[in-house]
Amino acid sequence: MTTPPPPAFDLTHSRGFINWLAGSGGSLAFTTYQAGKVFFLGIKPDGRLSVFERSFPRCMGLGVSDDGRTMLLATQAQLYRFDNILPEGARQDGYDAVYAPKQTWITGDIDIHDVDIGADGPVFVNTLFNCLGTVSDGHSFRAIWKPAFIDRLAAEDRCHLNGMAVADGQPRYVTAVSRSNVVDGWRDRRDSSGIVMDVTTGQIVADGLSMPHSPRLHEGKLWILNSGKGEFGWIDPATGVFTAIAFCPGYARGLTLLGGYAVMGLSLPRDNKTFQDLPLDAALATRDAAPRCGLLVIDLTTGDTVEWVRIDGIITELFDVAYLPRTTCPSAIGLKGSDILRTINIDES
Repeated sequence: MTTPPPPAFDLTHSRGFINWLAGSGGSLAFTTYQAGKVFFLGIKPDGRLSVFERSFPRCMGLGVSDDGRTMLLATQAQLYRFDNILPEGARQDGYDAVYAPKQTWITGDIDIHDVDIGADGPVFVNTLFNCLGTVSDGHSFRAIWKPAFIDRLAAEDRCHLNGMAVADGQPRYVTAVSRSNVVDGWRDRRDSSGIVMDVTTGQIVADGLSMPHSPRLHEGKLWILNSGKGEFGWIDPATGVFTAIAFCPGYARGLTLLGGYAVMGLSLPRDNKTFQDLPLDAALATRDAAPRCGLLVIDLTTGDTVEWVRIDGIITELFDVAYLPRTTCPSAIGLKGSDILRTINIDES
């Protein structure tokens, strides 16, 4: 008997995940640059899980407006703005949101990581040029901040600036793998040279981290993924102390927080030097665990994993995770096929 080949993409979840997602009043989106896709997880009108995806080259950071009607997506050479074109309360083919691309900025391949909707427009982490940037008419980007230890803008990914926390529409904290000021220098400092910086003061507020990612401000705390050690927790900017509340069985990257919960992405470590020989390896071995790809839902009070999503098959790495409020079953329009040709909405204000 011939054994059937494994599925190219397989998504499984904990028994309570659908009820948890339904109870949140929203939905989730996550990206994978490895497969070049953005996924949407929602609840269908019949109560089953909805999994919707679209393809874009090298999908990375996601930014969502407070009302959930606008979404930013960073890709290999472009930054897209999507808008939900359905009126509030409307449905189309069972979906209560149709995110359609309505604007794009061509940035070139500057390796945009985290992105958000700032008070004055999009703001993003320009990892290749070691700075925070925004869009600029007639240009690839405009730099708005860089660490003081970076002496000039150069396409050298020196410190691997990667994460950004926004407060009141302005960047407040960033993460970097090191303080290196030479091309690709961060790769030699992965274990314990990670830092968190306060953008408003330029000061380093925490160091000694291992490949930190995804800083987020939520309910008065600065939450962070200490990815190289498989830790999730929070940092006190006044003391620089990192308090881990949960272990992540995989390379953690991508984080969104809602109410008393955190949702984070997990990836399988790549088979290359970037992800080898990190403290995460020993932490997994100590727990007799194998790394996994998927999502974890963690209780912020107890640190317990209350729900999970597991992904098997060709997708082994995720980048970002976002919560879409007031949208329970989302879909999106891509650039291929006929949908983009027929999707026309008129401003009748």
